[in-house]
Amino acid sequence: MRVKTIVLPVVLACTVCACATSGPPARRPVTVSRAEIVVRPPQPRVVLVPAPRAGYVWAPGYWRWNGHDYEWTDGRWMRERRGERWVPAHWEEQGGRWRLEEGHWER
Repeated sequence: MRVKTIVLPVVLACTVCACATSGPPARRPVTVSRAEIVVRPPQPRVVLVPAPRAGYVWAPGYWRWNGHDYEWTDGRWMRERRGERWVPAHWEEQGGRWRLEEGHWER
């Protein structure tokens, strides 16, 4: 019994100290997986693009690989960036393998 009454407070104190000194977790850089797929992506869906909106650009939908199959990602409006243009996501074929080039802003 005596060991329990001593060990429990010591373990509790060590846990509290460890939590207090560890701080927030370090931010890791985000990396995008560049998987190469052998199966050709389906043709883009025919979608009725909404009317233009001032100050916004339309990012069209595209097929995304989920690790097993392609799934459709709907298009969306994005706030315009002055001096930049939106390059939509698209698939590039090289040597019989397909790679998704994510949508991004270019100057």
